[in-house]
Amino acid sequence: MSSEIEQAQSELVSEFQLFDDWMGRYEYLIDLGKQLPEFPSDWQTDEHKIHGCQSQVWIRSELRDGRLHFDGTSDAAIVSGLIAVLFRVFNDRYPGDLLNTRPDFLADIGFAQHLSPTRSNGLHAMLESIYHQARLAASAQEQ
Repeated sequence: MSSEIEQAQSELVSEFQLFDDWMGRYEYLIDLGKQLPEFPSDWQTDEHKIHGCQSQVWIRSELRDGRLHFDGTSDAAIVSGLIAVLFRVFNDRYPGDLLNTRPDFLADIGFAQHLSPTRSNGLHAMLESIYHQARLAASAQEQ
């Protein structure tokens, strides 16, 4: 795992620890989601849709200078925040680095205990999509 990824994970865990309760953490999560870049409606296709989420979620990826870039959005505020958290760690990284990154920071933040089962399933589906795109990009780079 790269030091950039380790630093992003550490910063996220520290930011969430600043809040004494989960109401504050949820508000922060929603604020992070509001900062996601615009996601054009023509990208909201079945090709980019994440299945397994209760809300509507789309994640698009492309390889830029050897790094995997993601764009995403959701129709749910908390889920948009989860996308923003994942992108802080996984966006614009080398595919091999992504594949060597375990998402332990999500448990360190406390999402495992504080997300509803449906949101946890959605978070897992988003992670699987990111890893899938990283595997495809890594495979394409090897050829």
